[in-house]
Amino acid sequence: MRSLTNFSELNISESTLKSLERMGFESATPIQEGTIPLAIAGNDIIGQAQTGTGKTVAFGVPLIEKIDPKNQAIQALVIAPTRELAIQCSEEIYKIGHGKRARILSVYGGQDISRQIRALKNKPQIIVGTPGRILDHIKRRTLKLENVETLVLDEADEMLNMGFIEDINAILENVPAERQTLLFSATMPPAIRKIADTFMTEPESVKIKAKELTVDNIEQFFVKAQEREKFDVLSRLLNVHQPELAIVFGRTKRRVDELSHALSIRGYLAEGIHGDLSQAKRLSVLRQFKENKIDVLVATDVAARGLDISGVTHVYNFDIPQDPESYVHRIGRTGRAGKSGMAVTFVTPREMGYLRIVEETTKKRMTPLKPPTADEALVGQKKLAVEQLQELVNKNNASGYRSMAEDLLATNDAIDLVAAALKSLTNEPDDTPIQISEERPLPMRRGGGNGGGSRGGRSGGGYRGGSRSGGSRGGDRRGGSRSGGGDRRGGSRGERSSSERRDGGSRGGDRRRDNRGGERRRRSSED
Repeated sequence: MRSLTNFSELNISESTLKSLERMGFESATPIQEGTIPLAIAGNDIIGQAQTGTGKTVAFGVPLIEKIDPKNQAIQALVIAPTRELAIQCSEEIYKIGHGKRARILSVYGGQDISRQIRALKNKPQIIVGTPGRILDHIKRRTLKLENVETLVLDEADEMLNMGFIEDINAILENVPAERQTLLFSATMPPAIRKIADTFMTEPESVKIKAKELTVDNIEQFFVKAQEREKFDVLSRLLNVHQPELAIVFGRTKRRVDELSHALSIRGYLAEGIHGDLSQAKRLSVLRQFKENKIDVLVATDVAARGLDISGVTHVYNFDIPQDPESYVHRIGRTGRAGKSGMAVTFVTPREMGYLRIVEETTKKRMTPLKPPTADEALVGQKKLAVEQLQELVNKNNASGYRSMAEDLLATNDAIDLVAAALKSLTNEPDDTPIQISEERPLPMRRGGGNGGGSRGGRSGGGYRGGSRSGGSRGGDRRGGSRSGGGDRRGGSRGERSSSERRDGGSRGGDRRRDNRGGERRRRSSED
């Protein structure tokens, strides 16, 4: 096992160390350990690592260490693919720079550009932004980059897939040639290599070994089901697993809207997030999820990209992603900080070939999961009711009801009374008919065999019924009184600027993704 390196061993200033300690960081992750010393020394760096490995701190610490607080010019520029990631990066860099009082500003589509122009007059030293909005400011001459000393490209492969490569090249032409460049990407396709060759000087490579990117602490299962069966199976799995926090991934925006609404009808605290929602709505949903006010987040790959969400116990791939990288990214939402997690992937018979490709990439076979029956789902709900009743007893705050209880016991059997209480607390599985639009299965992949076959005679894994990791969160977790979700699309689409359409996946028609989870640039599949 790799020995942990403390940040104090990485030649970091005392003020930055205190900021990291305040943030709760002590030991460096592999990408941080490899990047920070080289970046502080002034090297160009190509960092290859997945989301969730601590890249923001890896480049945020060197940025803060190099910032001259007395210099009022923009000294560093960070380019991120989505608004959410830009906001998260700026917040984290701000925390890292607390001791230096570094001035950080995020600029992105969807926010009033005049407000950003006014903020730029306050002399920020670090700019974090999305490509389209940064380019808008450059063209307006409101963003002066002639003094930039450090440039960071975060999630470079994602920006390539979202069609930002021309914007990035244009931005790079407007920053000084004499600068430090830090490029981070999960993969290194030819277009990203070309950027590195063109705009970087003898870059050092920091690549996290494959074994450090694996998901050993995540139990991985697959459920083979027909398209029309998938939602009922998902509902039963949620009843059996009782996840503390769960993310359900859908391939399209329509899928996300329908799933989140359907889960709400079935009594779950669920909300959806995708590129067509307004920025305010997306941030509101994420805040509710992080604060445990909703239990199930339904999302597209684009919307969830780069989100730093802790505490997720279960990930459900309602639609199998089109490529293995998206799969690793999805399930990496759980099993963080040394905790275990569970990932369940739904596969139609025609999509078994994609399952094999995912397994070859992750070097780990998924266990087949037998869909639970309605009776097995009910068992899960009964267990939750027992937990809730026991919790109420432990709180010992029912003294005002004791005399009523004594009256009931005088005329009723104690076991009958407890059974009635448990029944009242049990949310019996809701079989309200739900119509989910069927999505076309992914194209047949060679290697899928005859619909996937028996996969080497492995035995089924059962329904994995049982306890959840965090115990009961108290009260009725499934929120049976909840409305059907209201306006889930988050406001008008007609008021977005051109930069907003480019940034963060907000373009109508979704001409963004190329070969990722079905969200393609060539067709409006998210609609």
